[in-house]
Amino acid sequence: MIKRHLKYVLFLQLFILIAGCKTSQALENSSKKSASANWVGSWACAQMLVEPNNMPPAPGLAENTLRQIIKVSIGGEQIRLRFSNIFSDQVTVLKKVSIANVIDAPAIDKKTQKNLSFNGSQEIILNPGQEVFSDMLHFQLKPGQLLAITIYYGAASQKTSGHPGSRTTSYILPGDNLDNDVFSNAVKTDHWYSIMGLDVMVSKNASNIVCLGNSITDGRGSGTNRQNRWTDILAARLREDKTTANVGVLNLGIGGNCVVKGGLGPTALDRFDRDVLSQAGTKWLVILEGINDIGGIKRAEDAPVKAQEIIDAYKIMIEKAHARGIKVYGCTILPFQKSFYDAPFKQEARDIVNAWIRNNNFDAVIDFDKEMASATDSKTILSNMHDGDFLHPNELGYQRMGEVVDVNLFK
Repeated sequence: MIKRHLKYVLFLQLFILIAGCKTSQALENSSKKSASANWVGSWACAQMLVEPNNMPPAPGLAENTLRQIIKVSIGGEQIRLRFSNIFSDQVTVLKKVSIANVIDAPAIDKKTQKNLSFNGSQEIILNPGQEVFSDMLHFQLKPGQLLAITIYYGAASQKTSGHPGSRTTSYILPGDNLDNDVFSNAVKTDHWYSIMGLDVMVSKNASNIVCLGNSITDGRGSGTNRQNRWTDILAARLREDKTTANVGVLNLGIGGNCVVKGGLGPTALDRFDRDVLSQAGTKWLVILEGINDIGGIKRAEDAPVKAQEIIDAYKIMIEKAHARGIKVYGCTILPFQKSFYDAPFKQEARDIVNAWIRNNNFDAVIDFDKEMASATDSKTILSNMHDGDFLHPNELGYQRMGEVVDVNLFK
């Protein structure tokens, strides 16, 4: 009996030793995996309080289903989505949320549809001022693909957080239509609501570029559902180059946005921490902001003051980004002569700001002013590259902007 007991004890000790080794190895492997991978943003949009004329059309969001289309930049096998109720004053309830590959918007590939969860539950209540990440989800997300995000809402705040300048059509159906793959006869609206970001779990050598800007970054003048903003063109070029294929692009433009005060949405300074510093995996920041501040100048004597305000704001943003190890590239402000903003003293303000940008104050300069200026008049945008207002580029103009950015800046 004693010998048998000793054999049992020895066997038990050996079993515990082997199990312990396996557990230790598993923890070590998990630790190595964690050390070699991280969350990186693949898509994002800047949040604002949606203006009354850009609110969801009837039947609205409450107790209805909204399908929204986004184009991601980099891919991965594990993802999480970020949702916003930041500018709302009432709760917004997401009863169910799913994602799926797009066949022909709004139709989805039903085989790829997966439901999201939030702390293990399918429903999430977003309180006023709140944003939330979904749980991690295994999903084969391909670089540059279109993804459908379908939300079945419960209650919806009367003040809606979103991004009006989606340049992409969203679709609303009454009731619970989460599993409706075709989405025929849906009400259309060219705005995004509630969605604010998508991250992928990727290797440590992957990263992204945040593009902070106004309507020219947001894409006014680009084609609806054509995904041809200058940031889209840049993202496609980065994917085509093996040395930059793991660099994503996040468009954080807001139409009508200002750097310091006024304009639409929170100013660049006010939204900087959320729209830039809170993004996962950001290595570069590209700033193209200032024209709306300049366009709002009322008196000639205010022009140098406004120019200095913009420059001081740039300094703050550079300092904050550098503190996070983010390189900051400054974009010169495009020509706007003959536009509704044109005035000699406003041109003076732009010249002051652009001179400062070019004077080695950023880590690098992207000289959109030089590239988009007419050969016969440097203060006027190229005649075939604006949207009829001598201010916003057209599709050809955005193509040019995306192509003139030096991808070597992101290697």
